[in-house]
Amino acid sequence: MLTSVLLVAGWVLQRWTQPLTYFAAAAERLGTDIQAPPLDERGPFEVRTAAKAFNRMQARIRRLVEDRIALAAAIAHDLGTPITRLRLRVEEIGEEEARRAILQDLQQMQRMIAATLGFARLDFTAEPTEMLDVMSLVQRVADDASDAGGEVNFSGPEHLPLRTRPIALQRALTNIVENAVKYGKRARISVAEQPGAIEIAVEDDGPGIPEPLHAEIFEPFRRLPQTTDKAIDGTGLGLTVARSLIRGLGGDITLANRHEGGLRVMITLPSVRETRLGM
Repeated sequence: MLTSVLLVAGWVLQRWTQPLTYFAAAAERLGTDIQAPPLDERGPFEVRTAAKAFNRMQARIRRLVEDRIALAAAIAHDLGTPITRLRLRVEEIGEEEARRAILQDLQQMQRMIAATLGFARLDFTAEPTEMLDVMSLVQRVADDASDAGGEVNFSGPEHLPLRTRPIALQRALTNIVENAVKYGKRARISVAEQPGAIEIAVEDDGPGIPEPLHAEIFEPFRRLPQTTDKAIDGTGLGLTVARSLIRGLGGDITLANRHEGGLRVMITLPSVRETRLGM
């Protein structure tokens, strides 16, 4: 009798908890892929109702993202035309110093518009996932930064396979390394494998970022006050884009000031490894 009761209780418990597991997995997937296929709307009445509500929510989120992209494109187009006219009119200014200063401001505005449009168009799911060697990707980023005049070195295992979106990861890491070189003179990249995760740390020798500002620095267009007399170009979107891309890969970015001076940016990615690379 007791055995029968336990079996029935187990069946009932599974019947009630299985849909919860199903919806939890769907919500987790939606967090990194708004283009994920809709849920199956078959099954018991309660499950069908919840699945339909979830699918409607996903469709609304997708429309909001698409509307944001369309709005950013329209704003960028509308602002681009008067800026082009201003550039033509500035050429008629006789004073060289004033003309050069205005042109620099207009160039900065154009860069900000382009960066804003690029940020609004971030699509975390258009790129398919594939197996790659993280160390090869880090090597490419380091080589590109070195070719641009930066001092970059890296360390880690000889090979480290990972299933991810390579273009998104490379773009995020490039933004972080460029920031390290720009503000900290040089960048050191280290890669380590942890249980269930891969960590990519980027360290520099710059002034660091005050801890109370660690959250704010990821906000769009947020830039720290200049600590040197040398002007540093930028739009304030580098870390914003990097974190959005990494979160789109299911990971995250954290900041920490180093005891020796400088900043450490830590990328943590889930290590989903289905097959070994051909190595």
